[in-house]
Amino acid sequence: MCLNSGYQCNCLTTGNLCEPCRTRAEDMGTEEVNPSNHMNAAGQEKRASESELNISSSNVGNDHGRNWGWVLSGIICVNILILGCVLVVGSAYADIHITTPNLQVFLIIIILLTSIWMVYYSVFTAREENAVNYKDAHAGPVWLRGGLVLFGLLGIIMDIFKIVSYVGYLHCDSAVKVAFPVVQIAFIIVQTYFLWFHAKDCVQLQKNTSSCGLMLTLSTNLVLWMFAVADESVHQTVVPEDLTNITKLSFRSLYISKAGYGDDKCKCSHTSCSIFNQTYFYLYPFNIEYSIFASAMAYIMWKNVGRVVTEYAHHIKFRFEGIFIGPIFGLVLVFAGLGTFIVYEMEMQKEHHDNHKTDHALMMHFVMNIVIVSLMSAVTVIGSVIYRVDHRDRVSQKNPTRNLDVGLLVGASLGQFIISYFSIVAMVATEAKGYLSRLNLAWAIMMVVQLVLQNIFIIEGLHREPFHEVDESVAVFANPYVPEPSKDHYSHEGSNTNTNPHPEHKLLWKRRVLKEVCMFLLLGNIILWIMPAFGARPQFDYSMESEFYKFNIWAAVVNVGLPFGIFYRMHAVASLFEVFLNA
Repeated sequence: MCLNSGYQCNCLTTGNLCEPCRTRAEDMGTEEVNPSNHMNAAGQEKRASESELNISSSNVGNDHGRNWGWVLSGIICVNILILGCVLVVGSAYADIHITTPNLQVFLIIIILLTSIWMVYYSVFTAREENAVNYKDAHAGPVWLRGGLVLFGLLGIIMDIFKIVSYVGYLHCDSAVKVAFPVVQIAFIIVQTYFLWFHAKDCVQLQKNTSSCGLMLTLSTNLVLWMFAVADESVHQTVVPEDLTNITKLSFRSLYISKAGYGDDKCKCSHTSCSIFNQTYFYLYPFNIEYSIFASAMAYIMWKNVGRVVTEYAHHIKFRFEGIFIGPIFGLVLVFAGLGTFIVYEMEMQKEHHDNHKTDHALMMHFVMNIVIVSLMSAVTVIGSVIYRVDHRDRVSQKNPTRNLDVGLLVGASLGQFIISYFSIVAMVATEAKGYLSRLNLAWAIMMVVQLVLQNIFIIEGLHREPFHEVDESVAVFANPYVPEPSKDHYSHEGSNTNTNPHPEHKLLWKRRVLKEVCMFLLLGNIILWIMPAFGARPQFDYSMESEFYKFNIWAAVVNVGLPFGIFYRMHAVASLFEVFLNA
């Protein structure tokens, strides 16, 4: 019998096995004599399938509990947010009988509940055996936690200034205004510790309790964010009694009023109240960003409850080598923007100034912003072109952190889109009469273009695999069937060996251009965050939109859209840093 059908022989005619057939028969005999190999392999496959079945069945069983925890935690979050929103809006208007102390009592209650849960989680839940077997390497990167610590420290300083200021009104105002910043300081300390050490946790035990606690943390931070935004924007916007007698000289003094505590009947008992009031007003942006950072990290932890992480993140090191053009031009943009912003604010805060200087300050501010967004748009186009010639794979794995980044980026940009389109419609309807109107129109249009291009660039960058994975894919592997040349051969013909340096060279210039683009855009977003976060309000200083839409409507549009626009710039900075690391 012939055992080798692919080999032509005379085994069937002669009856004797040829050499290939004899070798094949010996191999078959060996396998029959030692069937343990097949049995072991079959046993391993059986055990693997059984383990996978057990894991899948346990996951199915746990899904019911996890879904119940998600539903309950969602109900808690929605109720706290709606109640907090009602109290925040009610306390912002004097005609509604909801005072700031009423809102602060509610905030103190949810802050204490959240702090108690975070302490419980850190002391008991996280320390239980098999409670945290998995860590999400993408969640809570060190730079994000570092930013949280920085904003938390500045928020603590703001609360200390508030306490010193509030103490001067204790003889005629509510003591709750002193108790609230004290409780908030303790909350910032506890929460910063909690998120620093547990932001990556994928908790596997007490899932329902953890889900509800994390949603409580998320909703508490969002209510604190709404309260801070209202205190800085809505509550600081004073509607003029006589809307018909308004000039550009009185816009800033009428529309924007620094936050004061107490009223005309309640006088501060020490002379330093006004100093601390003006100081902590400029720390509000950092406190607002702290609440947003904490909300995002709490949301990622909530998404990771019960999650089994099977993917491993690549350890990407921050390297600044060979990057010069982007940082240099970005810093020039920042310092130029700061200079014009300071001059603009000094002019606008004057009680008495002439029309010519006011118009000149507004023109300078508009021109500077047009230059910034135009340069950022051009640089973004360059980065997008690099993506078109870049053949890196797109990330296919599910990643709650990346999905949240994209959602926040697109959602927060809607605030600036709304303001820009309201300005565009007003300027076009009034035929953009005057150079200030034309500059305002150009700024609004360029802002829309810059937001669209930047969102596309960042989203594309967040969904690309890091560059070093491409380096590994184009690496040259040795053929085991070809003998290796001797070292002498390489020493004599090193210049002629095919080490394939060209792909690496191409990758290097792509990486360099992307890093330059990311750094320039990052610094550009920083200056675009600084100007509105620290008081620039050209929407009120220039009267065209308020006259076209009437003050109440325009003030509502700005006070709702501007906080989201400010957050968008800070979130864009964080996302661009992530894209920079991937490059």
